[in-house]
Amino acid sequence: MRCPAAPGRPVRRRSAHDQRGPIVMNRDQPAGAAGAVPPGLVVQLLGRPCLRVDGSPGYRFRSRKSWALLAFLLLGERPPARSQLATLLFADADDPMRALRWSLAEIRRGLGPVARLDGDPLRLSLSDATVDADVLVHGHWRQAVSLPGLGAELLDGLVLQNAPAFESWLLSQRRRLAAATEAILHEAALGHLARGDLQEARDLALRASLSSPLDENHQALLIRIYRLAGEDDAAERQFATWSATAAQELGAAPGAAVRLALRERRRPLVDVDETSVQAILEAGSAAVSAGAVGAGVSSFATAVLLADQTGSPRLRVEARQVLAEALVHSLGGTDEQGVVALTEAEEIALGSGDPDAAARAGAELGYVDFLRARYDRAERRLEGVRARSTSPSTLAKATTYLGSVASDVADYPRALALLSEATALSRAADEPRREAFGLSMRGRVHLLRGELDLAADHLTAAVGLAERDHWLGFLPWPQAFLGHVQLSNGDVDGAGDTLRQSFARACQIGDPCWEGIAARGLALVAEACGDAEKAFDTLVDARDRSSRLADAYVWLDVHILDALCALGRRHGHPQTARWVAEMRDRASRHGMRELTVRALLHGAALGMDGDGDAAALVAEDIDSPELARLVAGAVTAVPVPHRTPG
Repeated sequence: MRCPAAPGRPVRRRSAHDQRGPIVMNRDQPAGAAGAVPPGLVVQLLGRPCLRVDGSPGYRFRSRKSWALLAFLLLGERPPARSQLATLLFADADDPMRALRWSLAEIRRGLGPVARLDGDPLRLSLSDATVDADVLVHGHWRQAVSLPGLGAELLDGLVLQNAPAFESWLLSQRRRLAAATEAILHEAALGHLARGDLQEARDLALRASLSSPLDENHQALLIRIYRLAGEDDAAERQFATWSATAAQELGAAPGAAVRLALRERRRPLVDVDETSVQAILEAGSAAVSAGAVGAGVSSFATAVLLADQTGSPRLRVEARQVLAEALVHSLGGTDEQGVVALTEAEEIALGSGDPDAAARAGAELGYVDFLRARYDRAERRLEGVRARSTSPSTLAKATTYLGSVASDVADYPRALALLSEATALSRAADEPRREAFGLSMRGRVHLLRGELDLAADHLTAAVGLAERDHWLGFLPWPQAFLGHVQLSNGDVDGAGDTLRQSFARACQIGDPCWEGIAARGLALVAEACGDAEKAFDTLVDARDRSSRLADAYVWLDVHILDALCALGRRHGHPQTARWVAEMRDRASRHGMRELTVRALLHGAALGMDGDGDAAALVAEDIDSPELARLVAGAVTAVPVPHRTPG
């Protein structure tokens, strides 16, 4: 997905704590040396759970269900009703409410005077306390990488009998925190690289690559660090290993990000003046404007190397920012190199007292986190940008991206509020392209909520704005969603025409996201016309198209997978159970709440124990009439017969 990088160029998601009330945790408390123990109460949920007070062992819970209950209260989206908790965790007890009261008393005893736990719904408030899972998700990477349980499983070893809905919830949370760990390791490696600490950066990048061996961006970062450290043999070995792995596991050759990393070189020492560097930047911009993106990127990369020799912070930041924007928004598959440049630009800008330049880099970093479904990291970055930037353009950009994050995680009221604000900011900044993108995301939210008239209004406005600004490269995105709206309204012929035009334009542009969303719609049109086999083939092709590059838009792939699961259920495809398992894993891992609910509903329809109850549990926190209708109409524990489509 390519968003406008700058004019004229071709809410943070509410955490559980915001919604429940005054939970206070020490997320960004200075850690001192790595591994320093924070003062006060520490709740360790990662690994074997325990309580610590001022570095010493705290109260030991006598019941595993007390830990389960505490984790649910700390990580859940909103205060749960006591009756809900009794059913969720204590349904097999003779007196579930009494068992719940016993566990609540034990939790109060363990947390001590810094905790307040009362009410119905049940609210937990903490003061002067640290919860490791919260630091991992919302804290700065400097604190997160020092957590004792980093990389360990949430509530390691805890298994509850006769609590299938809780087990489903726990599995989703474990996947989400595993993804958060991976994201923190990558972000920390980038942070150390920007500071010139290559040894620590290498160690963290290696841990990230081991945590997710098939993530090409981790491989690219590790290879780049080897090259910058002068460890060329190690870089070559890593590249060869990844090439073999990619061929065997993915059936693909190394992507652009890894190839660029292997060509990275140590920074030369040469005499250069600022005027020469500025001329190189201008030549690169002219090349990109003329469509010669590769040549422009090469010029920008040279400018970065030379700008470092001038010692000018302004020039060093500018060179990195234009390089990164070209890599992220114009050249497919190269986001990771752009992230390196942006991280360095942010560090240089902060060190030289230029908060606006740092905010501009932070907004683009938040955008890449959004694409990669690292939503908590994106939220943290983008809220930081909104807090410190005074630039109307940067504020419009950050707010648009933040609204898109809220949409992906199904916080729809906040998404609509942010995207409405972003539209106004974009208009005030005279950025019609960013306004068009924001309108398209507002239309998508209404489509997902089943509000088809509102969706059509915003998507039509986005198309019109893009056409007036001659932004033809963007048109396939809102057009594809308009086609989905038409199909939902029963206009199969109109949807087919709109989606075919969107798909043709997307293929001409070569944007994987545009191709993927248009192909998804065409598959649904094929099914509506009675051609299930074509629908299956088109959806599989849509997934291949949308994820063919290392910097794919993860939400879109899972959205397409949802359509494939639903199609498989309707036609009894033998691969349906495998698709559902993959969808559930990916959606829950990245905190895509609506898609997690939909995966659980698919599982319930296939007879998976506890999935229906878990779907209803998660869906309670999502404001979507369409999703509520699906949950209310779901039939659980009824296996679908598998047969060959046709």
